Amino acid sequence: MMGTTLFEKIWTANSVMERPDGATLLFVDRHIVHDATSQGFDKMEEEGHALRRPDLTFGLADHYVATGNSAAQRKPRFDQMVDRLAAESRRWGFDSFGPGARKQGIVHVAGPELGITLPGCVLVCGDSHTATHGALGALAFGIGASEIAHVLATQTIWQRKPKQMRVTIDGTLGPNVTAKDLILALIGKIGAGGGTGHVIEYAGSAIRGLSMEGRLTVCNMTIEAGARTGMIAPDETTFSYIEGRDYAPKGAAWNQAVAHWRTLVSDDDAVFDQEVSMHSDEVAPMVTWGTSPMDVLPITGTVPDPSIADTDDERKRISHALEYMGLTAGMQLTDISIDRAFIGSCTNGRIEDLRAAAAIAKGRKAQVPAFVTPGSGQVKAQAEAEGIDRIFTEAGFEWTDPGCSMCVAMNGDLVPPGERCASSSNRNFEGRQGRGSRTHLVSPSMAAAAAVIGHLADVRKL
Repeated sequence: MMGTTLFEKIWTANSVMERPDGATLLFVDRHIVHDATSQGFDKMEEEGHALRRPDLTFGLADHYVATGNSAAQRKPRFDQMVDRLAAESRRWGFDSFGPGARKQGIVHVAGPELGITLPGCVLVCGDSHTATHGALGALAFGIGASEIAHVLATQTIWQRKPKQMRVTIDGTLGPNVTAKDLILALIGKIGAGGGTGHVIEYAGSAIRGLSMEGRLTVCNMTIEAGARTGMIAPDETTFSYIEGRDYAPKGAAWNQAVAHWRTLVSDDDAVFDQEVSMHSDEVAPMVTWGTSPMDVLPITGTVPDPSIADTDDERKRISHALEYMGLTAGMQLTDISIDRAFIGSCTNGRIEDLRAAAAIAKGRKAQVPAFVTPGSGQVKAQAEAEGIDRIFTEAGFEWTDPGCSMCVAMNGDLVPPGERCASSSNRNFEGRQGRGSRTHLVSPSMAAAAAVIGHLADVRKL
């Protein structure tokens, strides 16, 4: 028999039944709800259902929580959304963590660090960046409101089996080149639709060499390549990260779990629908110039000229992006001034990210408003114990409470119209950080470098 992939092993283990039309009913091991998923509870109750598995449901307030720098922009409905999640938690009896709780945080930061995310599990959440959790060897993906209601009521979900792609990245990352640069370079290579219809499994020495934080960053942005989710087979790095966490197995159950998790690798003779290879030695600190994550270049590059595009549609797309971003073809990327910087998000709000940014901020002064938002209460506490918060505040950065904050502009934290932001978040779509905002995606250290220089800068020179 032909070997099986990591994805196929989890899909098969969680398959309940298959319909004649090819859709498969999957059992859901973990369901995380946040403060923007109230519609799922409404639909569940409208249809007369109760929560099926409170023990497998977890709540984390992140999208609408106040982070400390948004009071003037906040609206009453933001707090109402946060309060609604707490009320649903009390009503149905599932664990949920809101503002002020040490365990509170962005779903895709707090979920893994609490041990909610485990290798081999099927995990869903009403957020596209649920792909993040695949870094621990889980099959994790975002779902819509009607699907949320279905999972709440049945602990199952109907899905059509996607195709599979393996992305093999070998080599060693250079100084000040990060997992964020790696995934941006990949998206630039295959395009925003390069992974459409596929689950991507990441492999190769460059991936194995990443910390768990780096792996989470790579899988987080898989969705920006159009893929359903990203996955990395669990290994010793994974097991070390999970051991001892709140919801992780303990004692004899831990040993049994690890023994099973070691089997969750793609067989040597497993076949993928598509193979992509890349070498990390060629990746430099990256920055986006346009309105899609695939509009990305090394910081040493120049703004592209639409006239060299291969098609009329691409010429029009680039021209529109440059007009929206207020850029001129041929500009050096390092000549682009910024108005503010943001360090945080489910992509880059972990302790490793904050340490890297603090190393650049230390002993320097921010030239523009700069905001640092930890990804969770635990990250915030650890950073403060290490003195990272003081490094930022002494450099003129604003240190905030944990949450999605300026990444999504749903809570009062936003970039004003026409302003340009160097951001460690995941999307540079038009209006993503606020109506008329202009976003340049970079790594946390690159965002810190831009903040202290006042324009996009090559962090390697700092």
